[in-house]
Amino acid sequence: MSIAFSPAPLPLRTHAHFNPFLPSMSIVRHLTLRHNHHRRRFASLAVAAAVRQDTTVWTPAPLSVVESAAESLFHVTIDLSDSPDLASSHTRAGQYLQLRVPESDKPSFLAIASPPGLGSAKGVFEFLVKSVEGSTAELLCRLKRGDVVEIGPVMGNGFDVDRIHPPEEFPTVLIFATGSGISPIRSLIESGFSAGNRSDVRLYYGARNLQRMAYQDRFKEWESSGVSVVPVLSQPGDDWKGETGYVQAAFKRAKQIFNPRSTGVVLCGQKQMTEEITSILVEEGVSTDKILKNF
Repeated sequence: MSIAFSPAPLPLRTHAHFNPFLPSMSIVRHLTLRHNHHRRRFASLAVAAAVRQDTTVWTPAPLSVVESAAESLFHVTIDLSDSPDLASSHTRAGQYLQLRVPESDKPSFLAIASPPGLGSAKGVFEFLVKSVEGSTAELLCRLKRGDVVEIGPVMGNGFDVDRIHPPEEFPTVLIFATGSGISPIRSLIESGFSAGNRSDVRLYYGARNLQRMAYQDRFKEWESSGVSVVPVLSQPGDDWKGETGYVQAAFKRAKQIFNPRSTGVVLCGQKQMTEEITSILVEEGVSTDKILKNF
């Protein structure tokens, strides 16, 4: 008779002791340490970002004008009579600054619409502000005369008009703007960049319709200074007799660049417009060094 021996059963191990699908304790410790490292690094970066953000010098100043300029656009004037150094720091058309309102800590970037020198002379900065739903700009446009906002220092190099001087060497200057991009263009035109001493200065200004076109009351003044204003409407009314479509299409129809090497260009507005205008002009032989932007 043979006897069969059964091997003694191995002791069962519970999940607390072993599970091939769970990581070992060394891996857990490694992952924990790594997670904590990333948390500390993220916290330090957040603190550093906050410190960098706090370096902006904010100047409180009251509003002296908040009024409609066109559909969704507002004239905003800030009184800087108590901040003469800030007022005089605007030295070139195309410069901009940050602005905060009491209801929001998120600043809005705004191009200064008034010409350089007006700050020193009258102690004000003027802006053309587009009210965009949910933005700081919308909150700003809801404020009233006397309400206080905070503004940062004047920033940017603006339009480097020295690159298209003297006027006799650059008699043609083509200016293109869309929507609220006309704001720094107004600053340029009214700053006196020798438009009257040039033979061909044209402003192609695009908007959806006349209700959305700001500064119409200044067109005659700009024309008298030597700037030919060409309004371009993408969705005009039936009674509109002027240029239609997009700015770049209107310019392509007219073109009339007499000498590309003596032509200067100023651009401000929608990205597609600025890119297409640049391509058209470069193809015509205009130097990219003579195409000015404020950003």
